[in-house]
Amino acid sequence: MADIVLQDPVPMKKTREGFGHALVDLGESDPRVVVMVGDLTESTMVSFFAEKFPERFFEIGIAEQNMASIAAGLAAMGKVPFFATYGAFASCRSADQIRVSIAYSNLPVKIGGAHGGISVGPDGATHQAMEEFAIIRSIPNMSLVVPCDYWEARKATRAAAALPGPVYIRFGREDVPVVTDESTPFTFGKGEVFGAGTDVTVIACGVMLYEALRARAAMAAKGVSVRVVNLHTIKPLDRAIIVQAARETGAIVTAEEHQVNGGLGGAVAEVLVQEFPVPVEMVAVHDRFGQSGKPAELMAAFGLKEPDVVKAIERVLARKAAHANA
Repeated sequence: MADIVLQDPVPMKKTREGFGHALVDLGESDPRVVVMVGDLTESTMVSFFAEKFPERFFEIGIAEQNMASIAAGLAAMGKVPFFATYGAFASCRSADQIRVSIAYSNLPVKIGGAHGGISVGPDGATHQAMEEFAIIRSIPNMSLVVPCDYWEARKATRAAAALPGPVYIRFGREDVPVVTDESTPFTFGKGEVFGAGTDVTVIACGVMLYEALRARAAMAAKGVSVRVVNLHTIKPLDRAIIVQAARETGAIVTAEEHQVNGGLGGAVAEVLVQEFPVPVEMVAVHDRFGQSGKPAELMAAFGLKEPDVVKAIERVLARKAAHANA
């Protein structure tokens, strides 16, 4: 367990920067690593790799489906290819190529899905990828990781390279709070308790982990003990940490910057309904497209901030009490 204490002021950094720096780390340690991008070299920060290893970098252009197929071919020939583009294009536009050319053969292609979630901001609904979890986790052989900050993105990218099959790494555009550091534990496929608690558990991923930690502090002032679990890996899912939280706290809130349909909340609920059913509330985007706006304003408008997590905690605790009194 890593009991995270939020700094004041909290440092800010981009998760995509962690992705870019990790690619350089990998390029230095493994000559098999190659990187491709779909006309978004600076946006996805694969520019770091391109500058250092130009002979292993390929600009494919606005042809994401072709890029996925090229990555499959490179992987079949022994390379460890990463390709990066906006998550909306990587997961939706290239879904067929990921399914058939990459996942069906279980090839070690690593996909960087950039600018995920509503916090992309002014790019609007077409570029706000909020369906990736549902698409990617439904495809056999695919793994899916959603880092919470710069350091976790860097660790997750390095870990993805070592896995034998395909991996989707989801990261955002904006500076986000840095809640971990270089020494914070990270194991692909394993959740981590970031705050102990006995009354209710908040299971979060990505930038929503920060909102969960803030909600934990707010509820502590009200005498409520909130456990916070960082469930960065959506697939494979750490079933044990979910069931343990349900058994020990009796109520679960999930928090994600993604559609409520098919996302983290659904994945957690699938485990609980089979193993140990408890009341669950889900903080997510509720079946609507995004819109243009400032990232912080959109997060608030779509119900993805600390007050929304607090309200979900209060709702689930009320349901827990009702079940206890039934």
